[in-house]
Amino acid sequence: MTSAKRRRRVLRWVLWSLLGLVVLVVGGTVIWSQVGVMQAEPEPLAAAEANPALTIDDDAAAGIVLAPADGGSEVGLVFIPGAKVQPEAYISKLQDLAAEDGITVVITRPWLNLAFFDLRGLDAFTSAAPGIDTWMVGGHSLGGVRSCQLAPDADALVLFGSYCANDLSDSDLPALSLSGSEDGLSTPQKIADARHLLPEDAEMVEIDGASHASFGDYGPQDGDGTPTISDEDMRRQLAEPIGSLADALR
Repeated sequence: MTSAKRRRRVLRWVLWSLLGLVVLVVGGTVIWSQVGVMQAEPEPLAAAEANPALTIDDDAAAGIVLAPADGGSEVGLVFIPGAKVQPEAYISKLQDLAAEDGITVVITRPWLNLAFFDLRGLDAFTSAAPGIDTWMVGGHSLGGVRSCQLAPDADALVLFGSYCANDLSDSDLPALSLSGSEDGLSTPQKIADARHLLPEDAEMVEIDGASHASFGDYGPQDGDGTPTISDEDMRRQLAEPIGSLADALR
């Protein structure tokens, strides 16, 4: 065999090996993203669906849209779920924002159940409510990290048991950080360590007794702390500061 043929044969082997590795990595990632997805607990979801002051629509492109039943909404929130958490698991905790505070909430469906794989811009979600011009963006856990990346295109940022990885400290963006005293994943220390990445006047609210999973309704989560707050009180303590922020934006 000539040296030229030998080189071509080695090159083909290398290329096919690389292709096989890419297929394995992509295939493995897709399979992993679908395994162990934390599902919405049925009882809180059913109660929210029965709320007469709330409408719930499923927009095939944008996600789940929560809106006040009377249709009066001037401010919206694009909410990005945490990693491998079913979007429906957040409906119950966020329902009061729409039903009582008049905020339209778009809960996104991240590609592969992971916010970092979803490269869509904010307008891909705000398009679900074209009549609203003022938008907050926020998210839980990994979804909050992604929301920080989208924040420059929004009117305000809301973090739910999360923190930024990119620097927004020099922006004049209104920002609200909601954290839990019993959060074993986005711990109070991690929240404090990333505080410098938010604007100086960002509002920091630690909810006493809240764990990481308290921000949704999907059951306990590995590595998390033990919550001591009721679901009803958690809903109230989420809605109050977000409602106040929405009022300031109106």
